[in-house]
Amino acid sequence: MKKIIITAVVFLVVGLGIGWLVFKSTSTSENEKERKILYYQDPMNPQSTSPTPKKAPDGMDYVPVYEEQKSGNGEKKIAYYQDPMHPWFTSDKPGTAPDCGMDLVPVYEGEGNAEGIKIDPVTVQNIGVKIETVKKQKLQNVIRTTGKVDYDERKVTTITTKIMGWVEKLFVDYTGKYISNGQPLFEIYSPELVSTQEEYLQAIRYLKKVSNSSDDVKNGARELVNSAKRRLLYWDISEKDIDEIEKNNTPKKTLTIYSPVNGTVVEKMVFQGQQVMAGMGLYKVADLSNVWVMADIYQVDLPWIKLGQKVDLELSYLPGKTYKGTVTYIYPYLNEETKTIKVRTEVTNTSNYDFKPGMFAIVKLVSPISVEAVVVPDQAIIRTGERTIAVMSLGGGYFDPRDVKLGVASAGLVQVLEGIQEGEKIVVSSQFLIDSESNLKAAIQQMRGHEGMDMSKPMDEQKPQDHSKMEMKGKDEPKKNEKTKSKKSDMKNMESHDMKNMEDQDMKNMDHQKSAIVREGLIDLNAIDENKDGKVFQDQMDWNVISDKPGKCPICGMALKESSLNEAKENLIKHGFKVK
Repeated sequence: MKKIIITAVVFLVVGLGIGWLVFKSTSTSENEKERKILYYQDPMNPQSTSPTPKKAPDGMDYVPVYEEQKSGNGEKKIAYYQDPMHPWFTSDKPGTAPDCGMDLVPVYEGEGNAEGIKIDPVTVQNIGVKIETVKKQKLQNVIRTTGKVDYDERKVTTITTKIMGWVEKLFVDYTGKYISNGQPLFEIYSPELVSTQEEYLQAIRYLKKVSNSSDDVKNGARELVNSAKRRLLYWDISEKDIDEIEKNNTPKKTLTIYSPVNGTVVEKMVFQGQQVMAGMGLYKVADLSNVWVMADIYQVDLPWIKLGQKVDLELSYLPGKTYKGTVTYIYPYLNEETKTIKVRTEVTNTSNYDFKPGMFAIVKLVSPISVEAVVVPDQAIIRTGERTIAVMSLGGGYFDPRDVKLGVASAGLVQVLEGIQEGEKIVVSSQFLIDSESNLKAAIQQMRGHEGMDMSKPMDEQKPQDHSKMEMKGKDEPKKNEKTKSKKSDMKNMESHDMKNMEDQDMKNMDHQKSAIVREGLIDLNAIDENKDGKVFQDQMDWNVISDKPGKCPICGMALKESSLNEAKENLIKHGFKVK
């Protein structure tokens, strides 16, 4: 009987033990199922993620990131959602990534990969934030500049005389008159012309006398006639006047000079009765049927200009009318004063000569090169003079001021070469953006909730600063008004003393927090586990950094990993620490 009772007791104990183990395993399995793994990330580089377990380049295992992470005070608050494969794509709501189709993963407030600036929803509403999605589209570069109308140099003629003489009569006697080819300009008296006419007439008489002589004599006489006639022709005496001289058989005192071209007299340098010398310029005549428009192009726009490119032109005194031109030449040198390059556009003038030399025209060149580019509204860009910044919306009230590199601009849009990806959301409201560097600093400090920022550094290098330090730094900067500085010196000294005390107190608090989780000597894990849930948070690099709540290592900055008391104890012993 005694043996049966002992046997029953043994079976009962074994059964209870097996039941406890099964219950624990089931409970653990259910807990693991409840804690859904979203993805895995590199513990040293949280931005590097993977949908499956793997090893980092330094040999460490990727750690899982769970959908729900608990803390002593309850669940963490989700800041926004992020594409695990393309971290730049964010959303304020759960969903799927547009490129890879994976589920968007939550980014929790306070985590290392939670970027940007948290702005209160009331502030967002008050400052009128408007957000648009960044898209890709074809973009042409449109260059607008001014150009000056000028003469077509190939159609400008200077009329001169080839002999010395006196202007006896002037037919074209004012500037601006239109003249045609063959129209008489003036009559000139020249002793050389008179003597040459007489030689020509004598040669004709001699040719008639030797008409019955030998061929050699007749040929010689005929050559004298031709020689005298050629001399008159070379002096621009017309065939009509030469025939009239031969017909009348007497020389003329004055001979007429005719226009060799069509055009408008743009300069007149001769007057009636004036003595003129051979080669002297008398008229400057320009054909205005074609004109040139000389446009000034900055060298940054020069790659977009091509020969044969069509150009739209407008004249301010004829609003609403557009004319077409063609780029015919790009000058090979830079104007040192204007720092621009001349681009010549050829235009066919109207019958009313709308394009008058000396006028200014508006020139619009649409680049023939069209590029598929990521574009954003130009008003969404903040230009400080040294930096170019866009404010990106990450979702959930988070905003990220980001440095960008821009390309060409057109029709209110600007190409983004670096810094922004397609599908991201950008702030475009003009009320929210500040276009001066000083106001930009103040605005971003206000967005950060009075955290200090060094605007000379890139955004990814910015770190929050203590509020008291920021104010101390502002008070140490030189003041522009020396009188104001002298009047307020006593007040500033008192404020500086108070700020110094605040700074020392904050530093003491930081040191206390740091020393509170950096364990030294004999480590008591049960004492650290204040909420008695059998778990602590331990750094995977500095193993003696242990806390009962989630947080970051004050030494290396890594997020603390949740571990059981047994796991934490084994890690400490393995790395040479003493455990109670």
